[in-house]
Amino acid sequence: MSFSKAVELLQLAKMASNYAGVSLSEIESEFECVRRTAQRMTDALVRVFPDTEDYVDSQGHKRWRVPRRKVAEFFAPTADEVAALELAGTTLERQGLGPEAAQLRSLRETINMLLPDKRRPGLEADEEALLEAMGHAARPGPQPVSDPRIDGAIAEALKGPFVLKIRYRGRQDQEASTREVEPYGLLLGARRYLVGRDRVRGDGIMRHYRVEDIAEAEVTEDWFARDEDFDLETYANRSFGVFQNAAEFGEVVWKFTPRAAAHAARFRFHPDQTSETLEDGSLMVRFMASGLLEMCWHLYAWGDQVDVIQPQALADMVRDHRRSDFPGLP
Repeated sequence: MSFSKAVELLQLAKMASNYAGVSLSEIESEFECVRRTAQRMTDALVRVFPDTEDYVDSQGHKRWRVPRRKVAEFFAPTADEVAALELAGTTLERQGLGPEAAQLRSLRETINMLLPDKRRPGLEADEEALLEAMGHAARPGPQPVSDPRIDGAIAEALKGPFVLKIRYRGRQDQEASTREVEPYGLLLGARRYLVGRDRVRGDGIMRHYRVEDIAEAEVTEDWFARDEDFDLETYANRSFGVFQNAAEFGEVVWKFTPRAAAHAARFRFHPDQTSETLEDGSLMVRFMASGLLEMCWHLYAWGDQVDVIQPQALADMVRDHRRSDFPGLP
């Protein structure tokens, strides 16, 4: 058997090890082959894995299923995959999502426990080398303060979903007050914001609560029905960072100089942006969003290498703060 055929057979065995197994039409689609080739592949599967079962499903299609224990060792995770779990856990922890980071590390430990003994030492050595080379993906700079008790309460309320009772101090408040919030999600950035509706006000408006300004959080037994029309990703995309202001929402157009164009082209300023390289080598970037102040904070780092074409209010805000002496770009 050629190497490529062996690889395809292992791939087929992996497909067949799921609960439903695999059918001829699925093999044809996955390997872009004709029916006769798919049949030959199932014949090879049965020869190499004698414990392969075949049955007819409720749709009348014949399916082949390989017991997972027979193929598990072939698909043990690689050092890169295990290292990625550790990096993801570190990233979540640094974002203040301690419970989620703990769950990811628990999954990593479970995977390690299920590895064949003969593979574990080499995998751990490779993983350690990869993590050392990547510096654990440590992100320098300011990080949000994290309180495990508050983080745990938020996670529990989101899973319910349950109304969350918090003691919260807004920027204009002299002292913290009690709020009852219907939580819808978390926005992650330089700070973390809990997105939710104020149960007492009952106006249906989504508000942002800075997680580090939540002094206490208690999960109530009051379950609520989430608004099925609300999508957190769509909601988040209406802003440049995390701040939302319906009055500011509109088209944003930035023009980067030819000197900065190649560098700016490697940035993703907004999930829905479009870019156009002009004849003089400059780069025009367009997107729809609000959050002018957060845009100002970012644009300052580009000095005089970007012009704000739209909106005029943003152009006015940055005009007197564009510097020409920055030695580098963001």
